[in-house]
Amino acid sequence: MIQTVVKRDGRIVGYNEEKIKAAIRKAMLTTDSGEDETLLQKIADRIGMQGDERMTVEDIQDRVEIELMKSARKDVAKKYIAYRDKRSIARRAKTRDMFLEIIEAKNNDVTRENANMNTDSPAGMMMKFASETTKPFVDDYLLEEYAIQAVRSNYIHIHDKDYYPTKSLTCVQHPLDRILKNGFIAGHGESRPAKRIETASVIACISLETAQNEMHGGQAIPAFDFYLAPYVRASFLEEVATLENLTGRNLDSLRNTKIDDYIYQSLEGTEGDERLMRHAVNRTVSRVHQAMEAFIHNMNTIHSRGGNQVVFSSINYGTDTSAEGRCVIRELLLSTYEGVGNGATAIFPIQIWKKKRGVSYLPEDRNYDLYKLACKVTARRFFPNFLNLDATFNQSEDWDASDPERYLHEVATMGCRTRVFENRYGQKTSVGRGNLSFTTVNIVRLALEVISIRDEEERIKAFFHKLDEVLDITARQLHDRFEFQKTARAKQFPLVMNKLWNGADTLDADDTIEKVINQGTLGIGFIGLAECLVALIGKHHGESEEAQKLGLRIVSHIRSRANEYCGTYEHNYSVLATPAEGLAGRFTRRDRKTFGEIEGVTDKDYYTNSNHVPVYYRCSPRHKAKIEAPYHELTRGGHIFYVELDGDATHNEEAIMQIVDMMDKYNIGYGSVNHNRNHCPKCGYENADTAQTHCPRCGAKFETIQRITGYLVGTTDRWNSGKLAELKDRVVHK
Repeated sequence: MIQTVVKRDGRIVGYNEEKIKAAIRKAMLTTDSGEDETLLQKIADRIGMQGDERMTVEDIQDRVEIELMKSARKDVAKKYIAYRDKRSIARRAKTRDMFLEIIEAKNNDVTRENANMNTDSPAGMMMKFASETTKPFVDDYLLEEYAIQAVRSNYIHIHDKDYYPTKSLTCVQHPLDRILKNGFIAGHGESRPAKRIETASVIACISLETAQNEMHGGQAIPAFDFYLAPYVRASFLEEVATLENLTGRNLDSLRNTKIDDYIYQSLEGTEGDERLMRHAVNRTVSRVHQAMEAFIHNMNTIHSRGGNQVVFSSINYGTDTSAEGRCVIRELLLSTYEGVGNGATAIFPIQIWKKKRGVSYLPEDRNYDLYKLACKVTARRFFPNFLNLDATFNQSEDWDASDPERYLHEVATMGCRTRVFENRYGQKTSVGRGNLSFTTVNIVRLALEVISIRDEEERIKAFFHKLDEVLDITARQLHDRFEFQKTARAKQFPLVMNKLWNGADTLDADDTIEKVINQGTLGIGFIGLAECLVALIGKHHGESEEAQKLGLRIVSHIRSRANEYCGTYEHNYSVLATPAEGLAGRFTRRDRKTFGEIEGVTDKDYYTNSNHVPVYYRCSPRHKAKIEAPYHELTRGGHIFYVELDGDATHNEEAIMQIVDMMDKYNIGYGSVNHNRNHCPKCGYENADTAQTHCPRCGAKFETIQRITGYLVGTTDRWNSGKLAELKDRVVHK
């Protein structure tokens, strides 16, 4: 008698004869003789009673074929066998067509799902082949039926589903000091501890690249300035030692001199120890500058994930007030301003300035001069973005200005959204933690399903009922994925689960990662608040106070339910303002097919990202800030506010500072500034003319820097149709 069934992925579930009966019934209903309940039950009983205690799905289906062939209903047997073959052929045909599109480098939404990935290269093609064939495997063998139906019904999107079988986690904020001080072994590679700034810079690159190959999301360094500062000092001491060898003198007086700032100064007019001191400082600054140049260059050229994608990297900095930390910040900003190659804007790492009163924001602050420089660099290079440590929800009661490791109590973020800070199962910190996985809810779909209810109160009530049902599904699906992820062994992630993840040092190679990964977050995302509101009450939150109140009610409800799930499943659930890229058009296309074209809802090729005011809605930066700001406190899994500036921002750092001031005033957590920047790859000429596509100096085609979700791209050639439509609709805020 069959007791349990082994699914194709190896999972063991209880035997359910209703599934056998349902499959046979489908075949019967396609024949002229129709359904025969007696035969159907007889076959199900025979298979259930005569089968082994544990059987595979394929073995059971084979026995169904045999029993049908033995019965008088040979017509049903033929239909059943034909249906199985047809499904197999259909899957193969679909895969064949998809593979041909990849092989032929066709520009479509399959091959342009991620603008940071070159699917035209051999490695990119290989990764896309693997990705597109893995997703159906996940649907068929790893997901439970409730989750499959939610995906098919366009209620949810499971992000990075192609990485599901690998059990990998999304991302981590690298505690770089652990590696710089102790070195690391990852796979076949080994790195010794750093001794100078050049080595520290290279190890930072290696850490990000190695972890990228062990995870399915982005990589970030939470305190880049603090981590590299000691190696500025070490490099200075090397320069003093070199001078001792040259002069034959003991120069302990230089070693013991307190340095307020590492500033490059001319040697003219100096002599004696003053000249030697200035020379040592100058040499140190030059080395730091070269190390920062190398770091930026490497992060734009080193490929990961099989060689088709540069590392999706972010660095947070701005609050180290030591002379050495300030040197790292200054030279990093100056290198960024200069650009890479022929003066091009560096796409990675995403740079994030940590703005904090008393440290890096006000005129009397130690790092105010660097803050002004950061704004100048942003005006030309789009980076850094700005993280508001003064936002009420970004503060920690453990932060102390005199603490040399205060960065442990400063929030850090990934450039494309992901934020980790709060923690029910350990220290409140960003360091050594990250997101485990996230799933996005299509709230527009839920609104469309109740749009025909005439009474507005009843319509909204029905919407929230549906929202609760889908949120329950989402939380359960994320828990199921956690249960799968936790069975991975530490040795599968030789760097992440050895040096980076908090608690990883307690794991042996063959231990599962179960006891440490609950430090991470499970993200519940949402998309299309604007379209959802239009479907419910006729206007979006940017144009109506009533809509804004309802929007805040919806996202507050999602946040409240996420808090409940934290207790129910004992995980760190967070709410994420989803950065939709490939998803931007996918939800919309399917909903339009079902509900038709509805003005303000499905009439465009994309849904608006998360809680943003629609890109096509004309308003001032201040209005946009007031509307979007309250959602940042509710979306602690990650969010971003951005402003589209008009004209050439290169010499207008004051405009950038005004945006940061608005972030401060309205309690915004994280923000960035967009503007137009054309760059000629041939001669290096730049301008901000939106009407020009070619360089007026040499005639070469311009590269135009654009922000797609939270990161930059130098070309729109790899953008999918939804994001291209959104880009076309963007208006400046003025």
